[in-house]
Amino acid sequence: MITEIKNKYLTVEVNSVGAEFWSIKDQEGTEYLWQGESEHWRGRGPTLFPYIGRLTEGKYTYKGTEYTLPIHGFSPKMEMPIEESSESSVTYQLEATDETKKVYPFDFILRVKYSLEDNRLKITYQVDNTGSETMYFGIGGHPGFNVPLEKGVFEDGYLEFSEECKPMRVGFTAECFINGADTPYELKEDRRIDLEHSLFDEDAIVLKDMAKGIALKSKVDSREIHFAYNDMDYLGIWHRPHTEVNYVCVEPWSSLPGKAGGIQALEEQQDLISLAPASSYENQWSITIKGKNDLVDSLRDDTLI
Repeated sequence: MITEIKNKYLTVEVNSVGAEFWSIKDQEGTEYLWQGESEHWRGRGPTLFPYIGRLTEGKYTYKGTEYTLPIHGFSPKMEMPIEESSESSVTYQLEATDETKKVYPFDFILRVKYSLEDNRLKITYQVDNTGSETMYFGIGGHPGFNVPLEKGVFEDGYLEFSEECKPMRVGFTAECFINGADTPYELKEDRRIDLEHSLFDEDAIVLKDMAKGIALKSKVDSREIHFAYNDMDYLGIWHRPHTEVNYVCVEPWSSLPGKAGGIQALEEQQDLISLAPASSYENQWSITIKGKNDLVDSLRDDTLI
């Protein structure tokens, strides 16, 4: 089911399957979100839980028992009922079931909330551990955005960090498993990454130690998309390798895919969130749209409030 939330600045649609971004439009009707219009990627912006990326052989172990889990976990394919909604916000809820326990042996409640404040869309993740054991998980977003929006070509687009930083690129194998060979990622002098289709010939660019804000801009269009992700340690930048498609994904992540070279024990992966029984975890990030005729006096740059 598609649900719409809106205010005077933005209209946002969300699909209850995967609590997935479905549309983000400004007051002029400009569509910012990729609409899944290519066989190269039919997604738009799913929620990733309880794992991000791939596992070796699609498997992991927990307390010696082996489980199979799809890429990015099960949440992208699951129907999430609405827990509550208003004109400008909607909250989805997913609870553990007998089926989820076959691939992920934990009791939990996941909530994904989308809320509008002026020209900002806030995305809040809440995870409750309702079981009797510590649970381990990753969570993050995977939204794609149209490049270009209306003017120019893909190569007119660029990403600009909110402050000076020296990010490290996480090393990956050709199969997209981490290999420990992290390297400095060189930015342009003005904190920029210029977009080219060939950037993604080796698949996603995954960064750590980066600024906690980035903006998607264009050399020929005044519209901008600003992202803030204070609670996320990693940022994925991606489109389908070896293609010339007009989108880029900007993906705040809490954790990384599996390591190369063997099936891992979930409880031993160091960057996963560990949540004690009867505890809650919350993480928030945001997307701020600066349209051609933006009426909000303060864009608030790349900080969460």
